[in-house]
Amino acid sequence: MKDSDGEIELLDDGPENSGQLKEPAGRGGEPLLCEVSWEICQQVGGIYTVIRSKVPSMTETWGRRYCVVGPYIDGVSPVEFEEVTPTGVFGHAAKAMQDFGFDVHYGYWLVTGRPRAILLNPHSAMKHLGEIKYLLWEHHGIGFEWADDLMNQVLAFGYLVEHFFRVLTAQQAEQRSIVAHFHEWMGGTAIPEIRRAKLPMATVFTTHATTLGRCLAMNDAWFYDHLPFIDWQADAKRFNIDSQVRLERAAAHGAHVLTTVSDVTAWECEHLLGRKPEVVLPNGLNIKRFVALHEFQNFHRLYKEKIQEFIMGHFFPSYTFDLDQTVYFFTSGRYEYRNKGFDLTIEAMARLNHRMKQARMRRTVVFFIISRQPFRSINPEVLRSRAVMEEMRKNCEAVKNQVGDKLFMSLATGTWPRLDDLVDEYWRLRLRRTLHAWKTQRLPPIVTHDLWEDGKDEVLNKLRSCNLINLRDDPVKIVYHPDFVTASNALFGMDYDHFVRGSHLGIFPSFYEPWGYAPLECMALGIPSVTSDLSGFGAYVMKHMPDHKERGIMVVNRRYASFDDAANQLADIAFNFLQLDRRDRIALRNRVEGSCEHFDWHNLGKYYTEAHELALRMIGKK
Repeated sequence: MKDSDGEIELLDDGPENSGQLKEPAGRGGEPLLCEVSWEICQQVGGIYTVIRSKVPSMTETWGRRYCVVGPYIDGVSPVEFEEVTPTGVFGHAAKAMQDFGFDVHYGYWLVTGRPRAILLNPHSAMKHLGEIKYLLWEHHGIGFEWADDLMNQVLAFGYLVEHFFRVLTAQQAEQRSIVAHFHEWMGGTAIPEIRRAKLPMATVFTTHATTLGRCLAMNDAWFYDHLPFIDWQADAKRFNIDSQVRLERAAAHGAHVLTTVSDVTAWECEHLLGRKPEVVLPNGLNIKRFVALHEFQNFHRLYKEKIQEFIMGHFFPSYTFDLDQTVYFFTSGRYEYRNKGFDLTIEAMARLNHRMKQARMRRTVVFFIISRQPFRSINPEVLRSRAVMEEMRKNCEAVKNQVGDKLFMSLATGTWPRLDDLVDEYWRLRLRRTLHAWKTQRLPPIVTHDLWEDGKDEVLNKLRSCNLINLRDDPVKIVYHPDFVTASNALFGMDYDHFVRGSHLGIFPSFYEPWGYAPLECMALGIPSVTSDLSGFGAYVMKHMPDHKERGIMVVNRRYASFDDAANQLADIAFNFLQLDRRDRIALRNRVEGSCEHFDWHNLGKYYTEAHELALRMIGKK
């Protein structure tokens, strides 16, 4: 193939049968695929996980015919982006954009698979913002009574994406087809003008969650019952998201193929976007299987011990319990109190607490709630207990070394020593003082940080109303951690996936969850989990895995059940899990880990292939 200058250009089209994608009649080379998202090279939400984890499968299928397109954000993008001199098909288009005066960066996204990436700086198009808004109003009836800086950047990004595809189609359309796959309204603002200009390319739009649906679900306990009767225009204005909703609808109707991530969201799209998706694209992960089953069991033991260190520092100054009889439950996700099911989970834990008391169970449950909320600092008492525990550990190590040396010397000389003589008075005094500083009469705090709005926090208020305040005789203990769990975290000192590995059960009974990565991540890490039939993942396993319960994926019925019934069902699931002994839990983790292959992108990528083939067939008919 020749480039625009007439020079021969070599293009590696990937594996020989990369494909499976067939070119419409009348075109020579195999098609190109560009995946467009606001979250390329920047982690903003769940779409980042979708695209990043899918990259290895996409590059294996498409080879060098695949490219990602995203915004260039100063101070953020360079962390995951390696810029190089523009070359090849996509590089020529990027170079042409640079010649037009736009700030365009060409290189590689530094993730597994290293796809080619083109990052477009929205600020380089801000001078066209008035024109952008005028054309969206004149051509598509989308108005902007107000727009914050983020909205302006998104519009400018869409303008740059449109011009990128104008250049790419001008250079390549006669030789090969182009498929552009847009994710969410922030990545799809270019679609309306692309279709109006009749650019010779196929477009696919994926909505991962409708903008209006997310807002409505947070404010309507009967959202799914009311969905067929919602006036989208009135509610978009009520929530002050009219511009976003209209952009989303324009992208959904303008794309050749509309897709979403689950059957749950497909129904939502039909009523809120006015179009039924042609293809459902379930989310997967880049699953890394272990060769031997004992490996992930060893990881569970290792990280469980690190969680136990936190437990001792947090609870043992006030009172103790048997760690061998303790199990760790957790929930996590974006702070959406109703949507993520935090309200239901806390209510179920309160009922579990009551049932365990009645049954006189010897077990203890430590329930972690992990969700980011604004805070001033870590609670000083929590830090103090942690510091005293570390001091106690150092003192014990010193005493251990001293006792070992003196014991050896005594035995070597044929003398059986008195054990009290093996420890100096200095260290005995240090240990007494440390133990005195360690003990407290206060209850262990239920939240690890000082929140900015403690009295308005819905999670805290629910815990207090349920009297889950870490009383001594309560078998269910609470740790609300309003921050990410990372290796640099002062309290845990481990990454989130390590924390998940050390836990026993993840609980995610979401009320509104287009897909739900958290239970899928648990599965990939060999940990049982609870989801709901209102999450895309839960609906998927109910449809495709009839034996999901035996595989360690429990599903709470929320679609046609009351809050009270769902809370009782979740409490039953947790109570039944507590009946398992250690051997049963190990066997369950083995079955969970053995099921994760189903969700590898190499299996689920076929749905993306279906969407892209459908879009190509549609432009082939033009």
